[in-house]
Amino acid sequence: MDEHDERGIAMTGVDPDRLDDQQLMKELETIHRTRHDTLLYGSNDALRAHNERMAQLEGEYLRRNPRRPVAAGRTREGARERG
Repeated sequence: MDEHDERGIAMTGVDPDRLDDQQLMKELETIHRTRHDTLLYGSNDALRAHNERMAQLEGEYLRRNPRRPVAAGRTREGARERG
């Protein structure tokens, strides 16, 4: 994907819907691993691009896994029960 978004900003990377499941998970692992450094030390443009790419990848994961398992402790009710 070497296209432009609606603002005319060049985008790079493979469209998430073209990744197989293993490639998608690898991309998600990488973007989550680099998130903290991008937030703390990246330029505004880098952070914006990171946000957009993360949203694309996470959106594709959720589209493919609409019934993914949800841990009870990760819900509001489960969190209340811990406290």
